[in-house]
Amino acid sequence: MTAFVLVSGGYTGGWLWRDVAAGLRAAGAEVHTATLTGLGDRRHLAGPDIDLDTHIEDVTQLIDHVDAPEVVLVGYCYGIYPSAGAADRRKDRISRLVYLDSPMPQNGSSMIDQVREQMPDGPARDRTLRQQEQAEDGWRIPAPTRDEWRAQGNLAGVPDDALGRLARLASPAPAGPYAQKLRISDAVAALPTTGVFCTTGGTMDIAALESLVASGLPLVQHLADPRATFFEMATGHWPMLSTPDELSDVLLRAAAGEGHRLTAAAAG
Repeated sequence: MTAFVLVSGGYTGGWLWRDVAAGLRAAGAEVHTATLTGLGDRRHLAGPDIDLDTHIEDVTQLIDHVDAPEVVLVGYCYGIYPSAGAADRRKDRISRLVYLDSPMPQNGSSMIDQVREQMPDGPARDRTLRQQEQAEDGWRIPAPTRDEWRAQGNLAGVPDDALGRLARLASPAPAGPYAQKLRISDAVAALPTTGVFCTTGGTMDIAALESLVASGLPLVQHLADPRATFFEMATGHWPMLSTPDELSDVLLRAAAGEGHRLTAAAAG
């Protein structure tokens, strides 16, 4: 039986995965959903001292409490940062690390660092960088309103009832985890990985990644490892709300080692 650990991003919690978890369980998989400290139904634990290490420990503890010897660890959006940190601590327990419409975390960089340095200019970048400035009491980032979600959240394909649930359950987010620099070893890049790109309104797809690998950029050469696979989904940034059945299928296929593989850059 395949065991999944699903880690969501900012403002959300384990509740975000309801329909995907149901689909995975119907296929015979074991599913564990993480709610990071200060978010979701753990929002009452929020405080200025919460940082990325707190969230890494959340995911690490969840992995430790799974009986299965190995897990497929899925990090969505910001959730890939604590997932990568936990994978570094428990690399012998990770059968595959899935990057679900997320950045590729780098040692020594925070999420905010990577947004500032790597995200193309545009509303999404500006909105993310402004979040830190808008934090109440210097640490609490207010959750978006329903109108803000609709205008800024890349909700392509998300039905109205799912948007209503997102707006109702979204919690403020502690700012500390976004600003803390991640510390991971090369062991994370050595894990079997899968990248899932949501291409409607997204900034990356398989063709663009293939071009980066072909250019010889050192940062991405490990993605040409035959254990690294990739999928595209023609939807917005919230596939667990817009196309949960398709996402369940993609995750099951990723766990089985399926997906598109890249060709390494030619030796020069």
